[in-house]
Amino acid sequence: MDVAIGSHIVSGPWGGGNRFASALADAIRRYGGTARFDLSGEPDIILLTDPRPRNPGATFTAREIFRKLAFSNSSSIVIHRINECDERKNTRSMNFRLRTANYTADHTVFVGRWLEDLDVWRRENGHSVILNGADTRIFNSNGFVPWSGNGPLRLVTHHWGAHWMKGFDVYQLIDDLLDNSEWRARLEFTFIGNLPAEFGFRNARHVPPLDGKALATELKRHHAYVTASINEPGGNHQNEGAACGMPLLYRKSGCLPEYCQGFGIEFEAGNFVKKLSMFIQEYPQLALVMADWPHTAERMCGNWLELFNALLKERDEIVSRRRVWREPITALQTQIPF
Repeated sequence: MDVAIGSHIVSGPWGGGNRFASALADAIRRYGGTARFDLSGEPDIILLTDPRPRNPGATFTAREIFRKLAFSNSSSIVIHRINECDERKNTRSMNFRLRTANYTADHTVFVGRWLEDLDVWRRENGHSVILNGADTRIFNSNGFVPWSGNGPLRLVTHHWGAHWMKGFDVYQLIDDLLDNSEWRARLEFTFIGNLPAEFGFRNARHVPPLDGKALATELKRHHAYVTASINEPGGNHQNEGAACGMPLLYRKSGCLPEYCQGFGIEFEAGNFVKKLSMFIQEYPQLALVMADWPHTAERMCGNWLELFNALLKERDEIVSRRRVWREPITALQTQIPF
């Protein structure tokens, strides 16, 4: 099995897409296959991970894939992994980019079921949902000590992206709560990652971006994990926190209910303080179920390998029904480097 992944793996702190590509490449190699990050030769599988030609994290996009399909008579199977949307950051072009790039795909994979309902794909071919997962070789409960009920509950979150919709309305609310001496006796809050421009905490502890074992070690200094991200396509941050043993306080938005249900307490912006108090009260019961957290990189990669094998069994049929020039205008749109 030869798989071309359209991602440039970066060492050090980076986003969840970087961890996905690294974990999948490792799994393919352990399986006995080849994982690479270019379109040379004739890969069995081409995995499109980002539609933006100018994104430094993408090694190839639909632009190069279309040319390979159209001019090389390629028998590679193209899978489009969708892990973005306009709804995530209130942008206006991402859904169009995704939908245009999806023209080249034989199969579409979503990282959260809620994305299926958005106008980000063409609904022409098969699709799957494969949830992201944390690498439990790094993110695990070894050394994690649950909250005993004595002293403040130590709450933590981490994000690479600094966009306000990562949940900074709620993180600011937590910081405001800590102005109150009663809340300071009950709660501590740490934010790991990048902050929006001109934003700062008065009471919360801010730690610059961390990665790998350093991140896991810092996470496990805490008792519980909060994520307030809005319209998160299919994040991995909640997986890493939960894999370390921490119950989740999570926003009812985007992928988070699908990933987190049964492993914490859900909140909305209008009831956050009430749900936080409930979370503190119910913490002992919530902590007991975290050993059953299912969203691991091992499970995720197993699902991807299963999909690759299933599609390769149908390769002849998939390639025979491919019509790369079926919509000439859309085909040409894949070549515009916007």
